Amino acid sequence: MRRVWSSTRSKWVSLCLLLVARLAAVLAEDGNTADGLLNNGDFETSPSGGFSNDGLGDGPVTVPSWKSNGTVELVESGQKQGAMFLIVPQGTHAVRLGNDAEISQGAKVEKGTLYSITFGAARTCAQLESLNVSVPPASQTIDLQTLYNVQGWDSYAWAFQAEEDNVEVIFRNPGMEDDPTCGPIIDDIAIKKLFTPDRPKDNAVLNGDFEEGPWMFRNASLGVLLPTNLDEETSSLPGWIVESNRAVRYIDSYHFTVPGGKRAVELLSGKEGIISQMVETTPNKQYRLTFSLGHAGDSCKQPLAVMAYAGDQAQSIHYTPNANASFQTANLNFTAKAERTRVAFCSVYYNTRSDDQSSLCGPVVDDVRVAVSRSNRNRLGGLRLMFGLGYVLCVLVLV
Repeated sequence: MRRVWSSTRSKWVSLCLLLVARLAAVLAEDGNTADGLLNNGDFETSPSGGFSNDGLGDGPVTVPSWKSNGTVELVESGQKQGAMFLIVPQGTHAVRLGNDAEISQGAKVEKGTLYSITFGAARTCAQLESLNVSVPPASQTIDLQTLYNVQGWDSYAWAFQAEEDNVEVIFRNPGMEDDPTCGPIIDDIAIKKLFTPDRPKDNAVLNGDFEEGPWMFRNASLGVLLPTNLDEETSSLPGWIVESNRAVRYIDSYHFTVPGGKRAVELLSGKEGIISQMVETTPNKQYRLTFSLGHAGDSCKQPLAVMAYAGDQAQSIHYTPNANASFQTANLNFTAKAERTRVAFCSVYYNTRSDDQSSLCGPVVDDVRVAVSRSNRNRLGGLRLMFGLGYVLCVLVLV
């Protein structure tokens, strides 16, 4: 009886220890900044003195949950500066950064983990407008000169790898204009912890379905722009880089037509918007690149076409509208020359939407796969069969 009680007690002790360990892990995780909007990331929380249309000026300012430095202003939708209406990306309020001004907020993250920052940005009156986003030591200045749609603002994503558990997210206007209040307007700032998907056994492409990517607001209908990024280790679209001077658009199935799953990429600005990935291959082996090609359902003018690259092969593939489907499957055969092969896509044309004649758009790419070609498999299968038959004949002769 005593042995039974001792055994039962041991089991309960083990169970309690497991529960305590799990609780500790959950509490530690809960301490990190959650995916989604940062504290007052939409700037709709009223300062202690209330909202004002006047600039907040130099020196200490009050933007709840944010630290400010320089000429920082809380602006309101419909507010005018001279004859110009200021654009607020979402909601009623946003922040404008004057010359060399910045706002920042601390975030608790997991050291060594990849994160993506999503934010809305709009131009005002500066001639060469840009915005610097940083989580020291990582930093990138994003060009805001190109207007990708007629609404006058866009959502962007930028990624960083956390070097500490506590980081500072900083937005700064690097410009120096004659009018110190000129500068970008920012709004809807969110963070997301990114995961690198496992590579499928029969596909050399990582995140080929584009399902892992930056935070997207459910009520935002413009998608998220992925600006130039040549570092595959810190990409808002894990596995992929944007190796051109123009952005590509990350889209969702709630506001666009997506070939498969919930996410895809819309290629913009012709050959100025290129996404690529280096995939693992075996030299001298034959492969086939396949992908879904379609339209985003955003009134993009025809024709739509993609230039697909795989190693030293390139092919222009046009999207052929079909009443029964919004996408088609395309492929490109190539022979690997090295242990890593570049796969890339860009739009052949510089497309705009037919409803406003200005917003940039283009073909949609999804479900990208690179696998050993069927002919190569058949040849290997034939060799195995010949070897097997030869072995059987030898055995019969010896017998």
